Amino acid sequence: MKFSEQWLREWVQPEADTQQLVDQITMAGLEVDGTEAVAGDFSGVVVGQVVTREQHPDADKLSLCQVTDGNETFQIVCGAPNVREGLKIPFAKIGAVLPGNFKIKKAKLRGVESFGMLCAEAELGLSESSDGLMELPASAPVGEDFRVYMNLDDVVIDVDLTPNRGDCLSIAGLARETGLLFKAAVQGPAIEPVAAVIDDVPVIDVVAPEACPRYVSRIIKGVDVKAETPLWMVEKLRRSGVRSIDPVVDITNFILLELGQPMHAFDYSRIDGGIRVRMAEQGEKLTLLDGQEIEPGSDTLMIADHNKPLAMAGVMGGEHSGVSNTTVDLLLEAAFFNPIIIAGKARAHGLHTDSSHRFERGVDYDLAVQAMERATRLILDICGGQPGPVVDIAAAEHLPKAAEIHLRKARIELILGLTFEDAEVEDILARLGMSVTRTDDGWKAVAPSYRFDMAIEPDLIEELARIYGYNRLPVRTPEAAMPLAIVPENRYTISDVRRMMVARGYHEAITYSFVDPAMQQALDPDLAGLALLNPISSEMSVMRTNLWAGLVPAAGYNLKRQQPRVRLFETGLRFVPSEDGLKQLPTLAMLATGNRLQQNWSATETPVDFFDVKGDVEALLARTGSLDEFRFVADKHSALHPGQTARIDKLIDGEWTELGWMGALHPETQKQVDIKQTLFVVQLDMSLLLQTTIPAFEELSKYPEMRRDLALVVDKHLAVDDVLEQIRSQAGEYLAKLNLFDVYEGKGIDPDRKSLALGLTWQHPSRTLTDQEVNDSVDAVLSHLEQTLGATLRG
Repeated sequence: MKFSEQWLREWVQPEADTQQLVDQITMAGLEVDGTEAVAGDFSGVVVGQVVTREQHPDADKLSLCQVTDGNETFQIVCGAPNVREGLKIPFAKIGAVLPGNFKIKKAKLRGVESFGMLCAEAELGLSESSDGLMELPASAPVGEDFRVYMNLDDVVIDVDLTPNRGDCLSIAGLARETGLLFKAAVQGPAIEPVAAVIDDVPVIDVVAPEACPRYVSRIIKGVDVKAETPLWMVEKLRRSGVRSIDPVVDITNFILLELGQPMHAFDYSRIDGGIRVRMAEQGEKLTLLDGQEIEPGSDTLMIADHNKPLAMAGVMGGEHSGVSNTTVDLLLEAAFFNPIIIAGKARAHGLHTDSSHRFERGVDYDLAVQAMERATRLILDICGGQPGPVVDIAAAEHLPKAAEIHLRKARIELILGLTFEDAEVEDILARLGMSVTRTDDGWKAVAPSYRFDMAIEPDLIEELARIYGYNRLPVRTPEAAMPLAIVPENRYTISDVRRMMVARGYHEAITYSFVDPAMQQALDPDLAGLALLNPISSEMSVMRTNLWAGLVPAAGYNLKRQQPRVRLFETGLRFVPSEDGLKQLPTLAMLATGNRLQQNWSATETPVDFFDVKGDVEALLARTGSLDEFRFVADKHSALHPGQTARIDKLIDGEWTELGWMGALHPETQKQVDIKQTLFVVQLDMSLLLQTTIPAFEELSKYPEMRRDLALVVDKHLAVDDVLEQIRSQAGEYLAKLNLFDVYEGKGIDPDRKSLALGLTWQHPSRTLTDQEVNDSVDAVLSHLEQTLGATLRG
């Protein structure tokens, strides 16, 4: 925001020069981007008046003028198209020095002498360009020093405010801040209620009170919109970067800059019935003041009458109902809009206005009536007219509530490392405009209506540090009690999982939580992801219900860049809709494709398969210390290959609970995601995976092992797990190891059966087992397998 230092000093008089003022407000968090003089460096320019104007005898585009400075009359040759008799202008007399060290001397133009120069704004450094002479009001005192008359010994200060400091987007807010920092009194213009002269009141219907909790309006009749805006107002607007348009618009802009309350003036004769504050209706359109036609969405708040929309609330008025040179009666509007409702609406239509900039950040919800009275007085003084009563419609239940904040003295000392005197804390809080009450351990502070960024205790502590001075805070090494965190032995940490995955040759990936809905549908067609209200793009518009939706595109990206062997894993949340609301489930996902091993001279190029990935998963599960509590069950998943899919279960409290899924992507799914290589994917529930068994010591046996190898012929479709489970049930308590080391199908075996080669190892903890004991166990196992599974020894 740009503001005039002179305007600020009309409100508050800090004992500081410009540089000290700039330094102080910058150190307090209101960063100053720069300063610049409001006019160029010039001297010898006075207010002049054209007495006569004649055509130059030898030039069609030059005028021969007689100009007075109040004491003498000078002959001036001028080429400006707007020079005319009676015009008051800046007059640079002989000896004057204009910006750029341009000295005015007596000159001869086309044979006619000229004793000075009539000036345009650009020639005095008041603007970048100009079309003609700068025209001064008829009341300008002829002969007065132009710099003094225009108060040009002034500086424009450009402050870059953070979004939370919308309260400083006005001279009133900046004056409050300056008075606070310099302990100076703040005195703005006296604002007294303007008594109604007429009884006319507008019909106001606030249909959306949650979006517009307060709407203040007033009718003013008989206004002269052709009146001239006073020079002091034009200059204040110009120095704030706002162009003068007409007196009514200038006054509403002035109120916005002075008090921070955006206002709008409607041509009352163009309003049908009354005002309705409502959400936009389907298909309606509005032509804005800048000529742009918009079609607002149903989430856009509109100011309308009983037949049509008039303005996009908080952003810009409509062209049809705006003030024109034929306007006689006004309807003034000042409102408080919910910042959430206004946020983003201007940008959605390629707009950014001073009003939207303020409403998005928050406007004082108690300011509208005060702004209405101030604007009314200015309009009556400049344009005349007859005001009606002020209509203030407020929905108290939807208006913001003043925050009550508990500030603890001990907390101040802990965070700032500084002990404040009680009186100093109370003084700073009082200067911040807060109502302060002492409590047993500190204070209770009630934030003023304009400080909507004050909500919690750290906000007050930050204000204390800011006002006290960041550069005055003590510099010391922070101290904090940092006891070692208790790590439960039965927890498998995410860091452990990551280290294990990296050790297995996987690379960690971090993908977005919002994904392409088409990718989501292909990989998890049974669940509809939560759609974002304001997505970054259509390709990132739903929340992921599984982590594959991020890993699969990442794999495709690498494959297209000549990386045929990809191993990725990711830990993160997936977002699953349910009857109880959106569940956020911590998840581990893995993906593998390409060759089993990195290319090297000693290994053949063999593609990774289901069992390679299963081995990686088993290694991960073994880290929990209870691999026997997990099982892989052949099952079906809508996104996975029907012959290469396994559901992974975990035994919890005697019941098998689903832990996750693994398998190869279904061929149709691979077509949808446009990847030709076979992808193997895994997804595990981290909350179940991280539960581990506490290790317990068991003494190692010093006695020899006894091993027997069995070749069993079983039904071709029988799961090996079923065979192993039956063997364990009959092999006795001393069975130490059981492993499958070969599967054979082919010559010598019934086509409907297969041969399993199994190794069984027994070991006793305190003695050597006898051959007879081992043989008895083998016989028991074989007998049981034949009875239950129809298994036989291979001949």
